[in-house]
Amino acid sequence: MHWTPDRTAPSVGRVVITKTRSPIRSSVGLKVVMAVTGILLVLFLIAHMLGNLKIFTGAEAFNHYAHWLRDLGTPLLAPGWYLWIQRTVLLVAVLAHIGAATVLALRARAARPVQYAHRKKVQGSYAARTMRWGGVIILLFVIYHILDLTTGTLNPVGDATRPHSNVVADFAPERWYVTLFYTLAVVSLGFHLRHGTFSALRSLGQQTPAGERRARTFALVFAVVLTAGYLVVPFAVLTGLVR
Repeated sequence: MHWTPDRTAPSVGRVVITKTRSPIRSSVGLKVVMAVTGILLVLFLIAHMLGNLKIFTGAEAFNHYAHWLRDLGTPLLAPGWYLWIQRTVLLVAVLAHIGAATVLALRARAARPVQYAHRKKVQGSYAARTMRWGGVIILLFVIYHILDLTTGTLNPVGDATRPHSNVVADFAPERWYVTLFYTLAVVSLGFHLRHGTFSALRSLGQQTPAGERRARTFALVFAVVLTAGYLVVPFAVLTGLVR
């Protein structure tokens, strides 16, 4: 906030108050927040997917990996603290990502209050048109996932010392509805990642026709690989490949 003289005053200059928007609250600043938090969340998704795939190495190896995560950072950190620090950072990143996206969407709508009489068909992808409800599904799934495999509240086993048993019980054939919800959330995440990755690459300068094709291809491949990496675990349990 700063003071500026009112040069239209006839004699004694009046002063008026003008508000200077904080850089982080500007549209550019909010896009930076979305980019940084998006990168952080993508890195976590990659690491989490690779960790999940360790279930194919056997129950003992998977349990060892899960216990290693709980003890990560010791003796500097108390057992389990690393995971809670990670969860806190991810929660802040998710809230900041959603908040920035919401503000940008509201500003874009306010900038065009009158709808066009004849609106051209949007050339954006299916993912771009479903980002909002996809984000809601992902958020609901994250809440369920925490209550299921983190706190064990909704898990049939719910034993923190037996992570492999928790996963197998979670996606058992009789709990097909859990696998269905998991699939819906992961597919929504895939659409979200495809659109977000493509938008980020375009922002980095891939705006020529050839560059856009490369960016679109990379975004699609990345989203498909990550989606498949997450879905292979529940379907392996559902079909009996992992027991």
